[in-house]
Formats: sequence, C-alpha cells, structure tokens
Amino acid sequence: MATVRYIVHDIDAAIAFYCDLLGFREVMHPAPTFAMVARNDLRLTLSVPAGGPGGGRAMPDGTLPAPGGWNRISLEVADIEADVDRLRAAGAVFRNDIVTGVGGKQILVEDPSGNPVELFQPLIPEAAE
Repeated sequence: MATVRYIVHDIDAAIAFYCDLLGFREVMHPAPTFAMVARNDLRLTLSVPAGGPGGGRAMPDGTLPAPGGWNRISLEVADIEADVDRLRAAGAVFRNDIVTGVGGKQILVEDPSGNPVELFQPLIPEAAE
C-alpha cells in the first residue's frame, strides 16, 4: 500500500472527485480539514491548509501548504520519535517538528534535493496500513 497526501482547497469536492470520478472509496473523513480515500494499493490523504493540527498545518515560519507544492509520499513508521532522532543524527533536514493530527503523528523530512517525505505514525486503527 502506498500513501500520497494532496493539499486541497475543499475536502468535500475532493472526495466527490476522487470517489465519484476516479473509482476511489472513502476510508475516513474524521474532520472538515481531513479525509482519506483509497483505490487498490493507493491511499490518498486529503488535507486543507489550516491553522490546526495535521497535514495542512502551517510550518514554523508561518508558511501554509498549498496545492501542488506540498505533495509527498508518506511512509508509515512504528516509532516516529526514534526515527527522527536517528535521521537528525545522520544530518537530515526537517521542515517542522512532530505534530499530532486527527489520525496520527507526522513530520516532514527533506530528501537531498529538498523534496518532502512525510513520516507518519498512526494513532487510530483507520489510519494504519
């Protein structure tokens, strides 16, 4: 199962587009700013840029995610704190600190080219692989 997060302007419109037009099924929609849909081995998490917790949260410098510029792969991890410590010790660059959203904990680490990769530790069964 692969998970990709897309930043969208309207969760309900995005759910309708992916489910009604592209054959995804709604997995969960626990908050107005977050939903998850799936198709075969692809989970698509949808987040609205917002001031609250989760994938749409502003970065420490106040920058809000925007559609098109924050798409990333999301890798599920068992112990996010241990992975962050290990990656920091290896010199990895992070865009933010660990945040807790509606489905779990997450952080953005940059690859050597500056592309974001989300590390995600689920906190509720529906958010796990």
